[in-house]
Amino acid sequence: MRGIRARTGLTGPRTGLRGWGGVAAMAFVCALAVVCALLLPRAAGPHTAASAAGGGRTARAAQAEADACTDPQDQSVPPSTAEGTAIAAIKKRGHLSVGVDQNSFNWGYRDPNSTDKNVQLEGFDIDLARRLAKDIFNDSDPARIRFQAIPTTERVPAIRKARVDVVVRTMTITCDRLKDVAFSAPYFVTGQQVLAPKSSDITGYNDTLDGKKVCSAKSSTALDRLTADRKSGELASSVDISTVVPNQLDCLVRLQLGQVDAVLTDGALAASQAAQDPTVELKGDPLTPEYYGVAMKKDATDLEARVNKILEDYRKDGSWADSYRKWLAPTLGADFGPAMPPEPHYRAG
Repeated sequence: MRGIRARTGLTGPRTGLRGWGGVAAMAFVCALAVVCALLLPRAAGPHTAASAAGGGRTARAAQAEADACTDPQDQSVPPSTAEGTAIAAIKKRGHLSVGVDQNSFNWGYRDPNSTDKNVQLEGFDIDLARRLAKDIFNDSDPARIRFQAIPTTERVPAIRKARVDVVVRTMTITCDRLKDVAFSAPYFVTGQQVLAPKSSDITGYNDTLDGKKVCSAKSSTALDRLTADRKSGELASSVDISTVVPNQLDCLVRLQLGQVDAVLTDGALAASQAAQDPTVELKGDPLTPEYYGVAMKKDATDLEARVNKILEDYRKDGSWADSYRKWLAPTLGADFGPAMPPEPHYRAG
């Protein structure tokens, strides 16, 4: 296996983190999230004789579009406060429906150690979701937002089947996903990174993974990376990548049980997982940069533009930085990145 560590200028999240109890309880919550997800039907496109006749042309066009896609994080529409059919429908309904995680520590989770039976979802993504609802309705009433916990595998189907208006769930903007959903400008940048026990001889995404079992989440960019590198030969055939789970936290549980040797996931998520278990740590440098965005339906252009306007305000008024310091600075460090969101760039027109 050749070295495949692509340096990006990202500062690696800090290790040597303070432990956080209740991982077993978090795993239970994760299981509940999967059960909830079963209520979300998977998207399935109808096939007619007409569509079959043009299938070859459509496939070629889609492939050409994918091949031409570069810098997917810069493909969102410019910010605007103009209202169209998407925002009108949300306002008529009276609340914003948001797909989130409920088991990613510091991003979107319910604290299993909380003594408050009425504890709400909390974390960096949850703060942003609440801000979206507040600004769309110009109202901070909690009833203006409704959360739906969805696993990694259901993020795109939940949007396409209109089960949620937006997904705010550490979702990386990619060319493939842009074929199915629209994204806001990025609100966070991270990179793929290896998580493994401190006692392990694994040193990163390199030949120390040879002969090891690596866990990733289904429908994740980590799995895409592992699969592509296996196909190209960059990843040794002796690396077992067959352990694929519905949620990122499931990989941490597998790691704790000794069922896998390492996890590949976003470095920001891995840092939060390491904070839950002081016996594991991040190994090596982050790989290619990945940008998180708010996802929504492709034809909800007015909502996409409004979300981008809200994100600009969220950055400028210090709310992004406040949320970062509260939730992420303890694991990523105050100087990560640095601690500011990536500068947005929008597509022309």
